[in-house]
Amino acid sequence: MKRVLPLLWGFMLAPAAAHAVEAPQTGGTLRILVSSAAGTLDPQISYIGLTKFFETPVYDTLLTYPKFAGADAQPVIPNLAENVPDPEDNGLTYRLTLRKGIHFSNGQLLTVADVAASFRRIFAAGSPTAGPYYSAIKGADTCLKDPAHCTLAEGIETDAATNAITFHLSRPDPEFLEHLAWVHASILPASTPNHDMGNTAPPGTGPYQITDYNPTTHMRFERNPYFHEWSHNAQPAGFPDHIEVTFGLEPEAAVTAVENGQADLMYENVPLDRLGEVGSKYADQVHIFTPLLYYYATLNVNEPPFTSLKVRQALNYAVNRHAMVIYDGGSAVAAPQCQLLPEGTPGYERFCAYTAGASPQNPASEWAKPDMEKARQLVRESGTQGMRVTIVTPSGGKSDNTALDLRSILENLGYKTSVHSISPAIHFTFVQNSDNHVQISIGGWNADYPSAASFLDTLFACSNFHPHSDNSPNMSGFCDPHIDDMMRHAAQLALTDHAASNAAWAQVDQALMAQAPAVPLVQTKRVVLVSKRTRNVIITLNDEILLSQLQVP
Repeated sequence: MKRVLPLLWGFMLAPAAAHAVEAPQTGGTLRILVSSAAGTLDPQISYIGLTKFFETPVYDTLLTYPKFAGADAQPVIPNLAENVPDPEDNGLTYRLTLRKGIHFSNGQLLTVADVAASFRRIFAAGSPTAGPYYSAIKGADTCLKDPAHCTLAEGIETDAATNAITFHLSRPDPEFLEHLAWVHASILPASTPNHDMGNTAPPGTGPYQITDYNPTTHMRFERNPYFHEWSHNAQPAGFPDHIEVTFGLEPEAAVTAVENGQADLMYENVPLDRLGEVGSKYADQVHIFTPLLYYYATLNVNEPPFTSLKVRQALNYAVNRHAMVIYDGGSAVAAPQCQLLPEGTPGYERFCAYTAGASPQNPASEWAKPDMEKARQLVRESGTQGMRVTIVTPSGGKSDNTALDLRSILENLGYKTSVHSISPAIHFTFVQNSDNHVQISIGGWNADYPSAASFLDTLFACSNFHPHSDNSPNMSGFCDPHIDDMMRHAAQLALTDHAASNAAWAQVDQALMAQAPAVPLVQTKRVVLVSKRTRNVIITLNDEILLSQLQVP
């Protein structure tokens, strides 16, 4: 995942220079470069940040986060719905009204029937967050057990005459409004098939539609001819007439293409060996921001040797997080990550249980250095030395170097270790499926929205481990009923006391790290390069760069 580049230690990029105020530029073709495709285009199925980035101006949810930068870009606001509902009946009822006069890109009028069908489809099509985010809707338990016959008849009431939508929950969900704003709750035509649409993008209501997609070569967006702006803050009209995406160009070549004006945006971070160049020559074209994102190694608690808590703790002690920061470009663009909540998340309280002189019972305030002596002791006590371990990593980019580093560490601890690199397009689904018997995998996790539960519950709750399924976000297979109870308690507190809820989530973070179902490595910043002609770069915490708002005169 990282490349060692000592010459960049301490390197600082200047913030992008402000352009003079200019009249908005509508029209033109926005050209984007991406090293690999994102897999399925189905907005209710895909769980990859790249796809969300592309589909934000294509699909809409009932509620959304504001499409502008700054501290005011929270909480959720109305989108397809006219209102943000107040919870009724102690958090069991939510009433919304659907906006009138909105059409899908195929010309079909949006109706409340489409809303009800879209929520049924979350279960029928096997959305990966059906359980984590929507199981509180009445009837969802039945839908999870028998998706093909999902009705949600008791959970969703609609009135076509008034455009009213009423959700009935079987239990309070403190983050239900956020879940209504999550991309998997995108509203699609009721006729959309109840299966993964793959390379075919269903019609949406946003300002753009995907008209052409080949996962190995390209993607093309055109304007949705039926779109009209109903709320600028929720779904603003787009500036470019066309958006063309090219897949397969390596980041090194992509930087050169953007510098030369042959492309307008590269999705991947600027490669480490080009940071000095772009920082000195193209500073006004570089944009740096910190998403709620970190990289980590998932440890499968159901596959030896990581069935042993001592082995999982040993690897956490042995990892050199300073090296991980160097691989990611140095302290200007990365920081050691020693816990399962990244900085900036509600409930984050800095601690490190696995560094020299620390333990889960007596954590340090921050990571200092590895403790190989402690790590070797734990491995000896586990009796697992000599076992074979395969590290599964997405091929290319910085993940390869992280995998090689972890391989060296595991070999030093006494394991026969190899690395298996697979295409990034299939890596995420592959490592989720328990049938593939992945022992350890490298990946990153970006919050679905600013929430501790989006990390801790989604990745480690018992309900999110689905054996034999490609949709099992709890990739470690970890399940601890006591920690699940702690998570439920923290979530419930959010209904009445956010400060107490945040403190409770901090305790969950420590409890999970004591069980070490993963090895947090590094929290990174995004370093994005745009062309000289590109204007109006708007960055939000929830949607990153707003694709539709880029201007290319």
